[in-house]
Amino acid sequence: MTKLRIVMGQINPLVGDVAGNVTKIIAAANKARDNLQADLVVFPELTLTGYPPEDLLLRQGLLRRVEKGLEKLKTDVKAIAVLVGHPSGTVGVDLYNAASLIAEGNILATYYKNCLPNYSVFDEKRYFVPGVSPCVVEFKGVKLGLTICEDIWFAGPAASAADAGAELLINLNASPFRQGKWQLRESEVRQRVIETGLPIIYVNLMGGQDELIFDGCSFALSDTGEKVVRAPAWETGLYPVDIQKNNAGKCLLSGEIAEKHDELTMLYQGLVVGLRDYIYKNGFSKVVLGLSGGIDSALTLALAVDAIGPDNVQTVMMPSRYTAQISLDDAQAMAEGLGVDYSILSIEPVFKQFLDSLSDAFAGTEVDTTEENIQARCRGVLLMALSNKTGAMVLSTGNKSEMAVGYSTLYGDMAGGYAPLKDVYKTLVFALSHYRNTISPIIPERIITRPPSAELAPDQFDHDSLPPYEILDVLLQQFVEEDWCYEEMVAAGGDPAVVRRVISMVNRNEYKRRQAPPGIRVTSRAFGRDRRYPITSGYTVSVDFNE
Repeated sequence: MTKLRIVMGQINPLVGDVAGNVTKIIAAANKARDNLQADLVVFPELTLTGYPPEDLLLRQGLLRRVEKGLEKLKTDVKAIAVLVGHPSGTVGVDLYNAASLIAEGNILATYYKNCLPNYSVFDEKRYFVPGVSPCVVEFKGVKLGLTICEDIWFAGPAASAADAGAELLINLNASPFRQGKWQLRESEVRQRVIETGLPIIYVNLMGGQDELIFDGCSFALSDTGEKVVRAPAWETGLYPVDIQKNNAGKCLLSGEIAEKHDELTMLYQGLVVGLRDYIYKNGFSKVVLGLSGGIDSALTLALAVDAIGPDNVQTVMMPSRYTAQISLDDAQAMAEGLGVDYSILSIEPVFKQFLDSLSDAFAGTEVDTTEENIQARCRGVLLMALSNKTGAMVLSTGNKSEMAVGYSTLYGDMAGGYAPLKDVYKTLVFALSHYRNTISPIIPERIITRPPSAELAPDQFDHDSLPPYEILDVLLQQFVEEDWCYEEMVAAGGDPAVVRRVISMVNRNEYKRRQAPPGIRVTSRAFGRDRRYPITSGYTVSVDFNE
């Protein structure tokens, strides 16, 4: 009976840092060899460059570094094999998304990804040409069929590998997280098992890259579709899969199954990982945020503390004439409870100076949102000044509901380097806040239960300007994520006037979203690279061609 130990190398590479990524691969391979007695370590898609490298792939210099990286792996990886992802070929001519099996100083086989995703956050056809052939390589008595990410979502590549004699399929991945995604992955891979009758090892990336986060959750399915190995979510590590090939040529897989998290846990941990990696991978060590006493800034603070620790988080309360005392009290209570740096910088003198300077220009006009936006911009200036002086990155605290309808101020509360809640609806902000308090009660209950308010005018509440969030968020999911039109939304029970208003707000605020900081993608359609709408557009809520 043939025995083989394959380790799933769930690592967190840095896009563009080929030398650093090669160092991580070698260290992981040595550890798998010495501590786990592994024969082969499988790493994620495009391991050498990180994923997605985007237009770095248009630089031939990057590919030269990849070639040097492959040479280093051939010389430095000893007494164990590695399967790594990398670009291969020439920019603009025949560049492939590839995976190479390296052992004993040689590349034993290279596979070119057949199916290139070109939807949602993926645009691989911009860079790569598709491979057309399967790749089956015998390694220590087992015939391995190699595939890459999108290949496993279609029947063809797996079937071709099976027809070419594969006894075990291996799939290298950089599959981004979104809510419910891990169940879809396992369901789709199980379908390939049913079609081919072969076990499959699925290795996924872990970590954050700009807006995208990768949850890991690597796994292995038996030839009957049973999950026999699962790596934990949101952790790097090495996770063995033991293979026994019996006399009938059948590969039997075994290993450990990590605990499965519920959706809120997955989401919260993903936000923490995405925030941490964005901070550290971009060379920051500290963050600063405005702490208003509201739920968005409270949840953002909780995420920041969980990501990089309280000693690296600075908070500032910036009250105005409209700030309620309970907001001051709750903000201070949360900051002191978490042990973060907390200060108060009143915007009242600055705000008054703006109004004085503009008094002649504003003569004869009524007070409106202009004065509200000036307050938000006073706060933005103070936060950016603190960032410039201390080197701490500003965290914007806005959520997806606000971002969608433009309930935010350019150069004010939208100022910042990163927006952790950018793709989190307001109703989900409440759910995540309740969840975080089940771990330890760090968000004062009054922050969660108070009616939300921007506190930019007397007795102001969000519901004065917006539909209730439980209604708004449903309409936004229909329009933004599911691409429903006005008629469909009304047919589903939406109030026609409210639906028309919400769609109009979303459409006319694209210019704001284009100027917003990046944030973590957790839904099926995030603003940014995931949803690319024109700023200038004549597309209206509805139209009657008979008019």
